[in-house]
Amino acid sequence: MKLSTKGRYAVMAMVDLAESSKDRPVALADIADRQEISLSYLEQLFGKLRKGGLVRSVRGPGGGYLLARNATETRVADVILAVDEPIRATRCKSGSPKGCKGNKGRCQTHELWEELGNQIYLYLASVSLADVVDRNVAGTLRTFPGKTTQIEEPSQVAAQ
Repeated sequence: MKLSTKGRYAVMAMVDLAESSKDRPVALADIADRQEISLSYLEQLFGKLRKGGLVRSVRGPGGGYLLARNATETRVADVILAVDEPIRATRCKSGSPKGCKGNKGRCQTHELWEELGNQIYLYLASVSLADVVDRNVAGTLRTFPGKTTQIEEPSQVAAQ
C-alpha cells in the first residue's frame, strides 16, 4: 500500500493542529512553516477536512483553524478518508466483484491484500491524533491478548 502525500500531509497538519491549538485557532501559515508544507496545498486539504467535519475555521484577526472535536476522538483513519485517500492494498476497486486482471478476474492473492488493507484501516482507526501527539504509537512493545511480545527492529533480527 502506498499512502500519497495528500494523506501523509493531512495527518501531519492535523497532529500539528492538535498539538498547537490549546483551544485557540491556529493559522495555516504557521502549520505550513512548521511542517514544511506548501500553504496553498494545506488550504486545499483543510477545505476537505472542514467538509469532512474534522476542523472548523475561525475568521478575522487571530483566526485560523480548530479541531472540530477532541484530539482523543479524532482518528488517523478519519483524516485520511476525509481527504479522499483510499485505504487499500489491492488494485481492485473495493466491493467490486470484478478483479484487476485483464479478464476481470481476481488474482490468487486478492483476499490476502484485501485483508491487509482492512487491517491497515483498523490500525489507523485505533490511533487518535492525541496518541500521535503523545507519542503513544511508536515503541517496541506491543500487547496482544494474553501476552506481551517484544518486537525487534529489523536490524536486530538481521544481526541474529
